[in-house]
Amino acid sequence: MVAVAILAAGRGTRMKSSLPKVLHPLGGKSMLERVLDSCALVQPSRYFVIVGYEAEAVKASLSHWDNIEFVLQAQQLGTGHAVQQLLPLLEGSEEDVLILNGDVPLLRQETLQELIETHQTNRNAATLLTAKLDNPKGYGRVFCDETNQVQKIIEDRDCTPEQKLNQRINAGVYCFNWGKLGEILPHLSAENDQKEYYLTDVFTSLSPVMAMDVADLEEISGINNRKQLANAYTVFQQRIKEKWLLAGVTLIDPDSITIDETVELSPDVTIEPQTHLRGKTVVGSGCRIGPGSMIENSQLGENVTVLYSVLTDSTVEAETKVGPYAHLRGKVSVGAGCRVGNFVEMKNTQLGEKCNVAHLSYLGDATLGNQVNIGAGTITANYDGMNKHPTVLGNNCKTGSNSVLVAPVTLGDDVTVAAGSVVTADVESDALVIARSRQVVKPHWHLKQ
Repeated sequence: MVAVAILAAGRGTRMKSSLPKVLHPLGGKSMLERVLDSCALVQPSRYFVIVGYEAEAVKASLSHWDNIEFVLQAQQLGTGHAVQQLLPLLEGSEEDVLILNGDVPLLRQETLQELIETHQTNRNAATLLTAKLDNPKGYGRVFCDETNQVQKIIEDRDCTPEQKLNQRINAGVYCFNWGKLGEILPHLSAENDQKEYYLTDVFTSLSPVMAMDVADLEEISGINNRKQLANAYTVFQQRIKEKWLLAGVTLIDPDSITIDETVELSPDVTIEPQTHLRGKTVVGSGCRIGPGSMIENSQLGENVTVLYSVLTDSTVEAETKVGPYAHLRGKVSVGAGCRVGNFVEMKNTQLGEKCNVAHLSYLGDATLGNQVNIGAGTITANYDGMNKHPTVLGNNCKTGSNSVLVAPVTLGDDVTVAAGSVVTADVESDALVIARSRQVVKPHWHLKQ
C-alpha cells in the first residue's frame, strides 16, 4: 500500500501572482491536478495535499476529487516541517509514502510506478528520484555506490571541487517506509541559515537508501516563475502532439497548434495551423479543423469541417461544414449535413438535419427543424431588454434575406418568409408570410436646399 503526500503550501512569490503557484494552469488543468494525475498507476491508498497559502482556494480547486485529505501547514518552515504535519494522520502506519511537490507537474505515471517498484523490491527505507545533469551547478549532489545505494547527499555550496564533478542531483521526489521515517521526523533540527526543517536531513539516519535515475530530465522540472511555466507547457504540448501523431492524426505545422490533454481525437483527423483545441472536446474521424480555429468543450461528428471559426460548448453532427468566421456558443447543436457559413453567430440554438445558414445571420435561443434555409442577414430578435425569448421554425422553412423574427414566435412547417419581413406573430404551416411596408415611389422628389 502506498499513500501520496503532495507539498502545496507555498505561495510561489516568483510567479508574481496572488494565485497559489500550484493552481496556475498547464494545458487545461492546474499544476496540482497534473501531479495528482501522475499517481494514477501507483493507485494510492490515500491522497494527502499539504496546504498553506490560500488553503481554501486550493481545496476548492480539487472539489471534484472525492478522496483528498487536506493537511494544513500554517507556517511554511521547510519540506521536513511539511511532512511532519502527517505524523498524527499516519501514526502507527507501516505503509510506504510517496512525497511529491505540487510544482513539478511533468512527472510521468510510469516513472513513479518504477520508483515504487524499486523501493518495494529492494525493501528500502527510502528511495529517491535522481538525475544526471551535464551542468549540475546549484543542485545538491547525491553520492552512490555501484549498486545505487546512497552514501551521502551534499549541498552544492558545501561540495569540494572534486565532489562538484559528480553529476547526479536530487530531484526532490521520495518514497519512504513511513514506519522508519516517522521515528526520525520529530527529531529534525532547524539549525541552518534558513531556519527551516529539511526533509533531506533524514537520510543520514535511514538505511538502506537507494537512488533511481530518471531518463527524461524534463520530468523533474520545477516551476518557479512564468518562464518556467511556459517552458513546461511546451514540453507538455510536445508530448500530447507526439501521442496524436502516432495515433493517426495529421497535424499541419504542429508548432502553431495547441491541444489540451482532455481533448479526444479520432484517426484521420486533420488539424490545420493556428488551431487550438480546449477542454472536453471530442473530434470524430475524417474531420478537418482550421486553419485559425478555436474549439472548446465541443463535440464534432465524423467528416465535419471547421474553417476560421470559434466553437464553445457546442455539438456538430457528421458531414457538416462550419465557417469561415462562424461563432457557435452556449449549447448550440447542429444536425448532420448542415452548412453554417460566413459570419454566422449562433447561441443556445438547435438546428435539425440539412439546414443551411449560409451567411451574415444571428440565431439566438432558436430551434429549427430539418431542411431549413436561413437567408442572408436573417436574425432572431430574442431579447426584449429584460428577458430572452425562443424562436421556433418547423421543417422545410425558408427565410428571405434581411428577415427579422421577433421572439417569442413560432413558424410551422413549410413556411416561407419574404425578404425584408419583420415577423412578430406565429405563422401556421404551409404559408407565405410578408411583413413589410409596401414600396412607395415619389417621382421628381428631392431634398430642398
